[in-house]
Amino acid sequence: MAVSDTILLITLLTLLVTSSIAHDKDDNDGDEVKVEGKANQGVTYDGRSMIIHGRRELLFSGSIHYPRCNPDTWPDLLTKAKLGGLNVIQTYVFWNVHEPVQGQFNFEGEYDLVKFIKMIGEHKMYANLRVGPFIQAEWNHGGLPYWLREVPNITFRSDNEPFKNHMKKFVKMIIDKMKEEKLFASQGGPIILSQIENEYNTIQLAFRELGDSYVQWAGNMAVALDTGVPWIMCKQKDAPGPIINTCNGRHCGDTFTGPNKPNKPHLWTENWTAQYRVFGDPPSQRSAEDLAYSVARFFSKNGTLVNYYMYYGGTNYGRTSAAFTTTRYYDEAPLDEYGLQRNPKWGHLKDVHKALNLCKKALFWGSPVVQNLGPDQEVRIWEQPGTSYCAAFLANNDTKKAQTIHFRGQDYGLPARSISILPDCKTVVYNTHMITAQHNSRNFVRSAIANKNFNWEMYKEVAPTELGSRTSLPMELYELTKDTTDYAWYTTKIELSRRDLPMKKEIFPVLRVASLGHGVHAFVNGEYIGTAHGSKVEKSFVFQKPAKFEEGTNHIALLGYLVGLPDSGAYMERRYAGPRSITILGLNTGTLDLSINGWGHQVGLDGEKKQIYTEKGSKSVEWTKPSGEIPSLTWFKGSFDAPEGDNPIAIRMTGMGKGMVWINGKSIGRYWMSYLSPLLQPTQSEYQIPRSYLKPTQNLIVIFEEEEKNDPKNVEILLVDRDIICSYVTEYHPPSVRLFESKGGNLRAKVNDLKPKAELTCPNQKHIVAVEFASFGDPFGACGGYFVGNCSSPVSKEVVEKFCLGKASCKIPLDTVHFDNKNDACPDMKKALAVQVKCAYKP
Repeated sequence: MAVSDTILLITLLTLLVTSSIAHDKDDNDGDEVKVEGKANQGVTYDGRSMIIHGRRELLFSGSIHYPRCNPDTWPDLLTKAKLGGLNVIQTYVFWNVHEPVQGQFNFEGEYDLVKFIKMIGEHKMYANLRVGPFIQAEWNHGGLPYWLREVPNITFRSDNEPFKNHMKKFVKMIIDKMKEEKLFASQGGPIILSQIENEYNTIQLAFRELGDSYVQWAGNMAVALDTGVPWIMCKQKDAPGPIINTCNGRHCGDTFTGPNKPNKPHLWTENWTAQYRVFGDPPSQRSAEDLAYSVARFFSKNGTLVNYYMYYGGTNYGRTSAAFTTTRYYDEAPLDEYGLQRNPKWGHLKDVHKALNLCKKALFWGSPVVQNLGPDQEVRIWEQPGTSYCAAFLANNDTKKAQTIHFRGQDYGLPARSISILPDCKTVVYNTHMITAQHNSRNFVRSAIANKNFNWEMYKEVAPTELGSRTSLPMELYELTKDTTDYAWYTTKIELSRRDLPMKKEIFPVLRVASLGHGVHAFVNGEYIGTAHGSKVEKSFVFQKPAKFEEGTNHIALLGYLVGLPDSGAYMERRYAGPRSITILGLNTGTLDLSINGWGHQVGLDGEKKQIYTEKGSKSVEWTKPSGEIPSLTWFKGSFDAPEGDNPIAIRMTGMGKGMVWINGKSIGRYWMSYLSPLLQPTQSEYQIPRSYLKPTQNLIVIFEEEEKNDPKNVEILLVDRDIICSYVTEYHPPSVRLFESKGGNLRAKVNDLKPKAELTCPNQKHIVAVEFASFGDPFGACGGYFVGNCSSPVSKEVVEKFCLGKASCKIPLDTVHFDNKNDACPDMKKALAVQVKCAYKP
């Protein structure tokens, strides 16, 4: 058994014994939160909460999309989500992968929706099925299959009979499939919520009354399918009948005006854990502190479900990403693209879930009261008179200054823009700004085995001269490719006389191509003259480059390319791309318009048609050794052995421009190194390679590179880990919420010593093999980059080594007696302890 398999088995066994079980018991309270007369009634709701099988639940949910990860990783992702305190998994349903061709369905492999939902249930978690079937999700065409565009007289997402007929047919098929497998909670399955449509209010006005009537039709159609669980519509104030309108955004505790009826609960379907990226973007960040603040605030204001979008973002393999969206999706989520826990985000959110669960009795049975304690300070109290049920949320909404709040005879210090949670209205167990969870840093380490010798070979894609499928104008690019490829050729020819051409040799005519998107590579008489592209914000662009036109017949070839289809907005079926106006400037006879010159067309590349990225297809062309300057539109082929160990794998595309990578015939997505962010760096440099794609040896790697002068000699295979772990804790920090429990609604400490401690735990049963940084005093910085301040104990490293070295986990007390208090240079200063250690398997 592989090490990873052993670790997974141990984790699963531990879960069975120690972790929370969403369907059975509250892990923080032995008493069940039951509702009178509601037992065994499936899923209902009222104005306070969801009621599942007669029990009220606080629901902590995370989005994990089954097509964005491989089935062999599903158990690990769900296990880590549950360990992070989640009890719900949310996923969209992806129509275009399930019905890529009308009437032909695919529910196999990574598209096995039933298997994924069943696995959620096996992990004793609930599921929220966002059927859509329009989903947006930064997914190609918003999840709608391309063939839907070609249905006569169709208008997407409107009170339009052709669209409604196909939408209803697909939605009913999905619901029937779930019913057949008994996957709804009303049947004993895990699905407690379903969603119809998605953020429709953003385009509703564009359709006027046809938008209003469509919302009512969609909602009533869904309800009539009789799933036995509630339906939701996100960001839809006019959600009809029993459908719950929900919030999406970063701060729904302040922006959500509430459900459209008082008997509906407050649900938050998308709490954005960062921001998805598009090529050309700088890194996207959202701090763990800001996320935790938003969650605590929402639940303090009657919230009952929060969903992290995304909890695990995953990868847009192949051509699945929407226009200009990167291959990596929501890497800044609590679980990063490689499925590794991103700390402190993962751990700090786990702690807020724990703290809120300690408040569960008061939140469900208490009555809320708000007390304003200052211009930006308030306390929200949930209390049931005559009982011990009392929870308080102390909020300092001042974004710049820490404040002291006086509440029920005690003073409580709060950092700027933070909330302290008091499950008994007395004891602070958690502050959203003060992290007690550990931190970590991601590392990319060059594989010793995989990079030994790629032995690259190349094959040149030749620009065509004259093609069939001729039309007067260039064909529209979406319609031409029909979502089967990113590429299509356009060719034409023009006769030029000596009089047409400039008289001076140093002056060249200019080829201008005005395009509606997304990009173009241009060739004149077989010579590559350049490339240009649009952006996520502005798809259209103008290409202008000088070219060597000759006397006689001149051949022009344009390779138009797409970077995904649109994923949002009104009238998506009427979006267009590709060259629309082609002219030659600088001729003696003036500007020459070639737009209606007659154009030939070819869909896709020669290498695509021959599938030279597969073992069989690669033998159909003649490969040569790279030499000299590499031309544009070049295929590269090599092989490598599977990297050592069991860590996740990435490929860094150093030295490349734009294209796609295949591993053993499977595309790992588009890369685009030449499109730099404002920081003058590629938006994404590393691309995930699933281990399930690999054989032990001789793995075929094929790269299609669009741009010229790019060479794969510096491409490298990397191993990914988060084995650098850290802790930063101050003497101001509250004790960890993990030290408390609730019994019968009463809060109690599980240990006597509640002083702050730095806690470290290595991943995957590894051990601490080195202390790389330690400072007790006033250190600053972040994990992977800490610095000693002006006041640091000289024995900091020795103390940390004594507590931690050689151990899988350790706790370091913040006690001056351990850090040579006799030589304390700053005795009147509250201290901080920053620690950074390295984890590894013991030799």
